[in-house]
Amino acid sequence: MFNPTPLNLPPYPFKITRKDDVVFIFDELRKKHLVLTPEEWVRQHFIQQLILEKKFPKTLIQIEGGLVLNQLQKRSDILVYNTAGEKVMLIECKAPKVKITQAVFEQASRYNSIHQAKWIVLTNGLQHVFAKMDLKKGSFIFTPEMPDYQDL
Repeated sequence: MFNPTPLNLPPYPFKITRKDDVVFIFDELRKKHLVLTPEEWVRQHFIQQLILEKKFPKTLIQIEGGLVLNQLQKRSDILVYNTAGEKVMLIECKAPKVKITQAVFEQASRYNSIHQAKWIVLTNGLQHVFAKMDLKKGSFIFTPEMPDYQDL
């Protein structure tokens, strides 16, 4: 029986299906069913929060985009663009059992050294960390919440 971890995010009416013993969730941005892992459960909730609560345009959200870091192929969970095509927010999603630690922030910061987004967001669905980047100074300021899209 599918028994997802309750998250510190609003509930959404996801399309969840089962085939044999595998549970799937429909990703409305990628228009396909994905295996429902704990990390995917967090990612899908956070995407819905971006769209429904924070008014992020669906067309400006990229999921699981590739990047090359130190000659290694990596993947960023969610990357948000503005209408000028600039990267404005990098979001790293973890499973609920994975704590948001300094190491997780450093991983996202390394990815952001390539992306140069103005915001880094970390979430495991239970804890959320929001950092506004000052790319010129190479510093950041933690904030209590994520901005709405129009305030980016």
